[in-house]
Amino acid sequence: MKKILLLGASGSIGTQCIDVIKAHPDSLKLVGASVGHNVDYLRDILKQFKLEYAYTIHPCNDLVRQYPDTRFYYGDEGLLKIAKEEGYDTLVNALVGFAGFRPTVEAIKCHKNIALANKETLVGGGDIIMPLVKEYGVKLYPIDSEHSAIWQCLNGHERKDVRRLVITGSGGSFRDKSRNELANVSVEDALKHPNWAMGAKITIDSATMMNKGFEVMEAHYLFDIPYDNIDVILHSQSIIHSMVEYNDGSIIAQMGCPDMRLPIKYALLYPEHLKDENTNYLDVDSLFELNFKKMDYQRYPLVRLAKEIGKFGGNFGAILIGANDEAVDLFLKGRIAFIDIEKYIFKALKSAHFIAKPTIDEIISSHNWARAYVADMWANS
Repeated sequence: MKKILLLGASGSIGTQCIDVIKAHPDSLKLVGASVGHNVDYLRDILKQFKLEYAYTIHPCNDLVRQYPDTRFYYGDEGLLKIAKEEGYDTLVNALVGFAGFRPTVEAIKCHKNIALANKETLVGGGDIIMPLVKEYGVKLYPIDSEHSAIWQCLNGHERKDVRRLVITGSGGSFRDKSRNELANVSVEDALKHPNWAMGAKITIDSATMMNKGFEVMEAHYLFDIPYDNIDVILHSQSIIHSMVEYNDGSIIAQMGCPDMRLPIKYALLYPEHLKDENTNYLDVDSLFELNFKKMDYQRYPLVRLAKEIGKFGGNFGAILIGANDEAVDLFLKGRIAFIDIEKYIFKALKSAHFIAKPTIDEIISSHNWARAYVADMWANS
């Protein structure tokens, strides 16, 4: 029985994670959850699960009175405290944004295994996270569909036999538009992803393909593969989730329906592939063709940028995240145009101070600096 602490329970990944946990009660037990501001969703979780601890941004005294056997945590420090709890063995980090970094660090130091859906943890702090994983002897399981696919394709094979990793991307909401057509696109149109049901932030990152750049950086840390051996291709159907090419010319690809519960299930139940009532089966007979297009770095410059930033290392990953977070937030609020997201990111990086071997505090401060820099640029524009 795996005892799970779920951070980000009310988000897109979090709710689907709960679907998986409910479908496998003999193998998985939810003992703690964080929901941020969504107290109503936490109330629903408490009705379904006997939680030992829970987290919200602000105190919720009515829940404290109603559930006296549950320990409640609040505020910035509350996330760190709940991550240090003793009564669980696997942290599912489904938080959105850089808030997921420090709880991951604390959980690893408490010898917890990590099922990771929070991109920022590795993009901003991979040089710290991966040595900690090795030092404390814990497991790091990827939840992203692309990294889950690579993980499955690597099973039973030696890393020395790998020629390259191939990460697939749908191209996002505007994949059929030219750069010139992006000038006047709306927030509503950007949020209409053609294949996946995701939260607003990740849907915009998919439209700019910043998320694909992040995934390249994550893949570098997760699988210890050089950046020059990680490629991105466009695959509009989102059926092949990623591939591994080996030195002998063979390619192993992982296919499946575009359903995030599949990689969540694999991460939580590894190494088993278990059926449940939520399982979607790919109708292979109906797949007449699978289309691929070469990555266009002029159309999607943020993917190339991420690879370059990854090679620099240091605190630039945290700056990239911070600048993107703030720029996407400005776009979602209707304050900047879609095409301006990347402009703000490039400007922030050009003005940033590089730290080759940052501490945890310097990574966090670099992220905060980038957010503030982009916010100030907009305010003074």
